[in-house]
Amino acid sequence: MRPAGTQDMLMTQNNDHAMMEEVVLPEHLLPLGSVLGEGVSPLDLCMVLAKIFRVQYNEVALLRLEKGLLRFVFPEHLRTTGAIPLSSKAVAAHTALSKKAEIFNNFARVKHASIFETIKPESGDSGEEMAPPAPIQKLMSVPVMDAKSNVVGVIQISRKGLDAKLAQDFSREDLHDLEIAAGLIATAPALLAS
Repeated sequence: MRPAGTQDMLMTQNNDHAMMEEVVLPEHLLPLGSVLGEGVSPLDLCMVLAKIFRVQYNEVALLRLEKGLLRFVFPEHLRTTGAIPLSSKAVAAHTALSKKAEIFNNFARVKHASIFETIKPESGDSGEEMAPPAPIQKLMSVPVMDAKSNVVGVIQISRKGLDAKLAQDFSREDLHDLEIAAGLIATAPALLAS
C-alpha cells in the first residue's frame, strides 16, 4: 500500500549501464520528470524547482563541480562572475565536501561568502537600473551526487527578503524533497551539458 499522493514514475538513469529504474515520487515532485531530458535549459529546470519549493526562480542556484571549483549553471548572470573553490568557506563548498544536505533558517547570521548575493542581474532591454538583490534569509543546500556517490554539483534553494521574519522557514520535508530532486538531477543534461 502506497502513501496517499504518491505515484510511480519510470525514469532512465544514464549511469555506466543504461537501466530502467522505478522511482516513487510524491505527486508534488512529478513535474521534475518533464525537465530531466535533452533540450531542457537550466532556466527550465530551475523554474520547475522554484514552483515545487514555492520560491522565485531567482532564489534557485544550480552549481556544477569542475576541477575543484563550483561553477554556476544558474542563475545565468552568475555564470561568468567566477567560481567557488572547494577550499573556500562558502556554504556550497561545505555542502560539496561534506556530502550532506543542510537547512539554514537563520542564514543572515551564518558566516558565509556573500559576494554572489550582491551581484545584480543585467538590466535587460528596458535599460532601467535594477534594484540590488535582497539578502538571503533562508537557505537549503544539497549536494548532487552521481551513482558512485561522487559530487557533481550543488543545488541551493533560498528565500530572500529584507527581513527574516517575512520569509517562511524551510522544513525537514522541504530538505528531503530537495534531496530527492538532487538525486534525479544528477544525470540531467541541464546540469551536465551547459
